[in-house]
Amino acid sequence: MPLGLFALGLSWRYGAHIGLLPHWAAETLLAAAFMLWLLLVIAYVIKIRFFRPEFLQDLQDLVQCCFISAIPITTMLAGLAALPYQTPLAKGLILLGTAGQLAFAMYRAGGLWRGVHTLDATTPIVYLPTVATNFVSATAMAVLGWSDYAWLFLGAGLFSWLSLEAAILSRLRTGTPVNAPVRGIVGIQLAPAFVGCGAYFAASGGHIDTFALLLIGYGCLQFLLLLRLLPWMLEQGFSPSFWGFSFGLAAMTGCGFHLIAEQRLLFLGYFLATAGSGLVMLLLLATLNLARQGRLLVK
Repeated sequence: MPLGLFALGLSWRYGAHIGLLPHWAAETLLAAAFMLWLLLVIAYVIKIRFFRPEFLQDLQDLVQCCFISAIPITTMLAGLAALPYQTPLAKGLILLGTAGQLAFAMYRAGGLWRGVHTLDATTPIVYLPTVATNFVSATAMAVLGWSDYAWLFLGAGLFSWLSLEAAILSRLRTGTPVNAPVRGIVGIQLAPAFVGCGAYFAASGGHIDTFALLLIGYGCLQFLLLLRLLPWMLEQGFSPSFWGFSFGLAAMTGCGFHLIAEQRLLFLGYFLATAGSGLVMLLLLATLNLARQGRLLVK
């Protein structure tokens, strides 16, 4: 949840910057995401300290271990959220998150080059350790003014995405179906194009050019394909795995705001911004409903 909420808050902050949203909406969402992130980080530290067997089991699991990448990603996003208020803290979080994501990528992605991965584990979740992490690092470096490093991380994320895409889509097409309770993670497929486009905007100055339109176009195609799959994903109802959509939806919102700011493809821009924001809010409402029913946490 913090990943999607942070990303949407940062997109809204840009929307407020160009006069489309009130500043308080973005900052309130970012503050809520920061508090939730802090609580979950504390909970995970407790898990590592007092429930080490469960942590080690997650670390060795080919699917679950990818979710660990969300920790450095959200740490960097927390830094971006805090940047206008506490620059030293923000820089520290960004550098810590960047170092953490590189260390985990060495462990996770590098370790898999020994032939230990399986077809069933090749789902969009594998984008997290090398694609999402590097795109977020690129964005953070650009915001800090370190443009050369931003381009380095953008290249790392872009070519990691291209190297993984065919394998993931081939598995989704020809492998066994993703288990019904966790089919929401397929929604991560929406993220690379839009998150990558956001990183490209940050590194290049934010202007719409041919490459940005290429990324937005591919992201829109993924959005349509995932809409087609929604009935299949929802066969067993809503579950927290549907937050897999949130990062892509939040980045889609930001791309929409950039189109609007540049007065390009205005209908598409307003659609992306409205649909992305609205669907993340729908995820939040559905999650609160699960909590109300006592079905949010696995016992």
